Amino acid sequence: MNKFKQVVISLIVVILMSGMWSSAAQNNEKLPFYEVPEYSESFTAGTMAARMIEALGFRFYWATDSLTEKDLAYKANVDGRTSLETIQHIYDLSKTIVNSTLKKSNINEKEDLSYSELRSKTLNNLKVAADILRESDDISQFKIIFGEREIPFWNQVNGPIADAIWHCGQLSIYRRTTGNPLNSKVNFFTGKVKS
Repeated sequence: MNKFKQVVISLIVVILMSGMWSSAAQNNEKLPFYEVPEYSESFTAGTMAARMIEALGFRFYWATDSLTEKDLAYKANVDGRTSLETIQHIYDLSKTIVNSTLKKSNINEKEDLSYSELRSKTLNNLKVAADILRESDDISQFKIIFGEREIPFWNQVNGPIADAIWHCGQLSIYRRTTGNPLNSKVNFFTGKVKS
């Protein structure tokens, strides 16, 4: 009878775990940028800026997908940031990007967020920014605001957007170093995931 109980308990554990994995996978796919959205039919400054942010979102999504505690704690050297600190930095950059499109001033506020909260908030910030930019006829209105100082949108491209893309590359290398490489089904050229 003990073997039967062990088999039943093992079966229940497997069913519960598979349900949790399925739920986690479904939640993951609900986040923006699982794939890059279809491209716009016209080329404008707004659609091009939106596409840059969508590409960033896609790279961030996959660079941060299914990271382990070991991945999050990894840093290349004693002076560098851990992967979790790098994700925090990308989140801060995403706030600068979205605040620009919302025409809000950037306020330096300390937030204590978990890995999953940082990931979700970053992806959603990028989605909001891309959606606003895509519909805009004049992206020069989206300045980076620090108090009374307004910085042109040009700096968004070579500043926060490019910086965040750079750090996504770092995260990809870090996770490969810890033995958890990117999903091989992700195609960054097409912005799609092979089934």
